[in-house]
Amino acid sequence: MANINVNTTELIQLLDITPADHNLMLVGKHGIGKSEILTDYYAKKGMPVVALFLGQMSDPGDLIGIPNKNETTGKTDFMPPYWFPLDGKPIVLFLDELNRARPEILQTIMDLALNRKLAGRKLPDGSRIISAVNAGDQYQLTDLDPALVSRFNIVNFRPTVQEWLLWAKKSGVDSRVIDFIQEEQMWLDKDPDAKEGEDTGLDKTPDRRGWKRVSDILKQSGELGPLHTKAISAIVGPKAASAFVSSAARHKMVSGREVMLSFPKVKETLAGYELHQLSVVNDGIYRFLEVEKVPAKDMPAVKKNLEDYFSWLAKEKKEAAAHFANLFVQKTYPNAVAFIARECQVLTMMFISYVKGIK
Repeated sequence: MANINVNTTELIQLLDITPADHNLMLVGKHGIGKSEILTDYYAKKGMPVVALFLGQMSDPGDLIGIPNKNETTGKTDFMPPYWFPLDGKPIVLFLDELNRARPEILQTIMDLALNRKLAGRKLPDGSRIISAVNAGDQYQLTDLDPALVSRFNIVNFRPTVQEWLLWAKKSGVDSRVIDFIQEEQMWLDKDPDAKEGEDTGLDKTPDRRGWKRVSDILKQSGELGPLHTKAISAIVGPKAASAFVSSAARHKMVSGREVMLSFPKVKETLAGYELHQLSVVNDGIYRFLEVEKVPAKDMPAVKKNLEDYFSWLAKEKKEAAAHFANLFVQKTYPNAVAFIARECQVLTMMFISYVKGIK
């Protein structure tokens, strides 16, 4: 599709600047966190998110409510559905699976999207309507009327791997899953060997939601055995499970935490790393500074190790140093950038000079 692509950070910024009376349509694969991101974002603003799964609705009555005779007027009214806000407070109406809905359901959505009304009942002022659709040959979809599509601002949602890894770190996802995706990023959302459109819907393939479920199983486990492999296969498919178990059995990469707390001990190991491995370590350092609060007793060591690590990169691994400095000027790790700017001002100037020198 030719619509604009946004990652998670950009989506949140887009929500900030988009007026409430604009409808948004998020286009993306299943399992990439659309509903979770919206729920978290609006929860901080005190707005409830009401998710309606339109693909599961068989009749417009599921959406607009049950008809009822008004004894006063003798006319038919519709009882408000369970989700409709009767307190006058705005809500976020999340219309999931819009392009899986039956045509008669979509006709009801037309009035809702244009006039903010449902069976004559108006949504409270300030309410938002956000829909989500899947795109791809592997889905059984309903063609959307151009008149309905025109009522939405359309955005292709493409969250980055690094954003997922940062979320995983904050959410306590098992470190073995985080380590695997750091090293083998192509396994996060799909089987890298699969052909486009090959998924029938019955074959298990990896997605972000699935890796969280893998983590739920691993947290109760130590050593991985044949049963764990089967359980993981049931979630992300046998090929992804095999790659994961093999990775977990191999040596573990140096973590960002280890570099920040004990750089001299891991320096020799890092010296043998290639650029792609050091890039993983670089992101791990920023994730550590983004998520974890450095104790006062560790602060001197962290500051020194941070400066020594970058100085070592600049001298011995120049491409990795460029990657590390570029992470500082990007917007993926705002807390980490604030920490470095506050605690390591000389290093901050080195980063800025280094990036300018590259350009």
